[in-house]
Amino acid sequence: MPTHPAAEWRGYVTIFAGASALVTCAIGALNYHVDPYLTHQWDTPQVRELRPGREKLSAWGKTYALARFRPGIVYVGNSRTELGLPTGTALFAGKDVFNGGLSGASLGDAIAMVRHAGAVSRLRTIIWGIDAPSFSMETGNTDFDRDLVARDRSYLLRRGLINVKRALTTDMTMDSIRLLRGTFGRSCHSSLAFYGQRDDACVRDRIDGWGGTSKAIVPRLQEYIQGTGPTAEAMSGLDESLAALCNAGSKVRLYINPTHAMTSDALYRAGKWTAMEAWQQRLAGLVQRHRAAGCDARIFDFSGFNSITTEPVPQASGASDMLYYWETSHYRVNVGAMILERMFGHGDGVPADFGIELTPRAVAGHLAAQRAARDRYHLEHPHESRMVLDVVAEAARARLTAR
Repeated sequence: MPTHPAAEWRGYVTIFAGASALVTCAIGALNYHVDPYLTHQWDTPQVRELRPGREKLSAWGKTYALARFRPGIVYVGNSRTELGLPTGTALFAGKDVFNGGLSGASLGDAIAMVRHAGAVSRLRTIIWGIDAPSFSMETGNTDFDRDLVARDRSYLLRRGLINVKRALTTDMTMDSIRLLRGTFGRSCHSSLAFYGQRDDACVRDRIDGWGGTSKAIVPRLQEYIQGTGPTAEAMSGLDESLAALCNAGSKVRLYINPTHAMTSDALYRAGKWTAMEAWQQRLAGLVQRHRAAGCDARIFDFSGFNSITTEPVPQASGASDMLYYWETSHYRVNVGAMILERMFGHGDGVPADFGIELTPRAVAGHLAAQRAARDRYHLEHPHESRMVLDVVAEAARARLTAR
């Protein structure tokens, strides 16, 4: 008796659906087990393996690690904080510390990370790096899906489902295969191996990719001045986040990142200096208001023109590398150690002009001193000043061309 066409069609569909489900499950299981991006690892052998220098989906790894580690001290901010603030410091000996800084993070991203950390752990201290260009509520780190932020106690269960969903992607499958074949890249360790702090070897790999420190100076400077901050919306967002931290009894230390003096000069040459000064004044007033309400909150300015930030760049010094900086945008761990020492220690070994606490009473004098230091910088560093003028002029021409 011949098979009915409808029955034959149903058989094909059943076989196809079954095979598709089998392949999908196999891919998901492979990617979840191999986990090339460390989306659900903490203190596992995978964390200690060598990885590519460019860390992908670090927001996934860090949010999961925070939920498992539940540290009492958390750093937040962008890549400057991630690269520069050391988690292994005698200042916090015996305490659980995690660096939650994210590459490209805006203030909005940092606020989301703070909210997540507060939901999964009892935060004793938040150390928060900020700077004017990234002080906005835009999504700076495009991998930081807000579904990764904890909302309740069932986070790890919900996160498991999100991880499975992420495992069913083509890019993760290809990288899982590369990892199994040994072609994924083995230049440095994941930031999770250092409690969220980026491995110096990863940074060196990135700098070498530019062609050395001198080649990275101008591109990083160009990148820095493209930021849209500071914005009023971001100031309101910071206010609300501080209020929540203060209500939870957390200690808060905000600090303005010590990017190289060339970045501050670029803001000045681009006509953004007045806005930057107004931003610092508002920050001082905001923190003081929370302090007056009983919160242990303080803010320090490490930026601008001081004995650390004015280090000559290779184009002026002739040296191949810098002592305090990877390039104009990112400071080294020795600078990060000074930042922590100024805010939490006795300031031993820290230059007196590095790290000024911003209070309503002190901010006017500090800003006046910075203007004078800026003028001296133009006289004492003519090579860097000319480079800044060229970068700002090129950015202005690009904007005109784009119109």
